[in-house]
Amino acid sequence: MGKIVISTNVSLDGVVQDPDGKEGFRLGGWFGQFGGKDLEDWAEVEFKEALRTDALLLGRRSDAWFAERWLSRRDAWAERLNSLPKYIVSSTREHARWSNATVLKGDVSGNVSRLKRELDGEIIVYASYQLARTLIEHDLVDELRLIIFPVLLGAGERLFGETTDRKPMRLVDTAKIGAGLARLTYEFVGAA
Repeated sequence: MGKIVISTNVSLDGVVQDPDGKEGFRLGGWFGQFGGKDLEDWAEVEFKEALRTDALLLGRRSDAWFAERWLSRRDAWAERLNSLPKYIVSSTREHARWSNATVLKGDVSGNVSRLKRELDGEIIVYASYQLARTLIEHDLVDELRLIIFPVLLGAGERLFGETTDRKPMRLVDTAKIGAGLARLTYEFVGAA
């Protein structure tokens, strides 16, 4: 059975919007600005995670975002990400933009539940905060890995939205990345 893991970068106040500043959000670009020298260590952590990953699960906007940034790269990390099987959740798109991808149309909860039964290993959700909210709401997420960037943005789209009930978690790991980033890993522990 597959394990759904949300792995994402967030500001200290949970903002995930426009990390590279290319989307036009007035507070965008926080990833590079507040990651600084720590981004070398961050890249090492993320590459190791990619090596352990068995598949990616993304929303349609994240599919386009990652395809634009990774398809033209020629390094071991890009080769790994580009070669992984990808599952793109979309109600509007017929074809994925990133390589080696299948579009999942229709019932998100049903499709992802089936995917978890059919695949083994880690199925990583990068970015895709709207998809992440849906997966959390339907109790489909097994683990949450947050890399916290040392900035309060005060505005912007956040990873977490409203849920119909509490979603209890257990802290399973903490790590310092470089001098200023923190990685927190939580497991979801079942019904509230």
